[in-house]
Amino acid sequence: MHALLDLLDLERIEQDIFRGQSRASVVPRVFGGQVAAQALVAAGRTVPADRSPSSPLRSSRGGPIPHSLHAYFLRPGDPGAPIVYTVDRIRDGRSFTTRRVVAVQHGKPIFHLTASFHAHEEAALEHQEPMPAAPDPLTLPTQAELLPRYADRFREPDMVQRLLEARAAVDLRYVEEPPFGSVGTAREPRSQVWFRTDGKLDGPEDLPLLHICLVTYVSDMTLLDSILLAHGRGGWAVGDVVGASLDHAMWFHRPLRADEWLLYDQESPTARGGRGLGQGRIFTADGQLAVSVIQEGVVRVPWS
Repeated sequence: MHALLDLLDLERIEQDIFRGQSRASVVPRVFGGQVAAQALVAAGRTVPADRSPSSPLRSSRGGPIPHSLHAYFLRPGDPGAPIVYTVDRIRDGRSFTTRRVVAVQHGKPIFHLTASFHAHEEAALEHQEPMPAAPDPLTLPTQAELLPRYADRFREPDMVQRLLEARAAVDLRYVEEPPFGSVGTAREPRSQVWFRTDGKLDGPEDLPLLHICLVTYVSDMTLLDSILLAHGRGGWAVGDVVGASLDHAMWFHRPLRADEWLLYDQESPTARGGRGLGQGRIFTADGQLAVSVIQEGVVRVPWS
């Protein structure tokens, strides 16, 4: 987890310009959750500390918290090159602050994000959907226990180790079999995972914005799984589909901590024309709806 935290600790090279590095990925491009999380870090570092949608999110050190983000993945990122993030201060209003971030590599934009921050306010209207049923995460297998069961289904012999390394900072547990566990059998396009960081955040690292950025990082890991389930496909690790994230949107509703168990409830309402849509809701362990997520991705069957 410390390596992931270092990854999110961007270098400031000018007032509103930051530089980030990448880590090795299981695909030959920068992981989308990484660039989204880094862009959100860059945006947050230019925002006044009072921009928080819910005061309990603030630690004793305070800090801004976004209430939403909208992003587009424009080009595959090069994991061997640094990424430069340029922040535009679009708006600083009395209640809302808006930032636009462009991530650039080799002189070309690879990612675009707009994030909005809201000053805390008390409101009388409040409701949420109930949390769906899910088993206790501690009763579910860890990645180290689960992935070796499917080693013979992966297209490369070292895929288990690569997946474990890529997810080493996150304790992620599938409620039911993942797509690569049910290849050839179509299922309802719904999936659930529990997740939390593999370690507690404390001291100077326990910043509200960092918890949000860590959840943003994880949100791109499994959101399109439900598309694969609907068609009995195993995914890119199996080699029966190719794809990539196209756009990503998140709304942050209530307090959360990335180092405590979060339930990621996901579904796909449609897929067509080489694109599929994934929708997700992230709940805290006590049933609070904390985040809503929507993503569209390219999902294609490779030519034989």
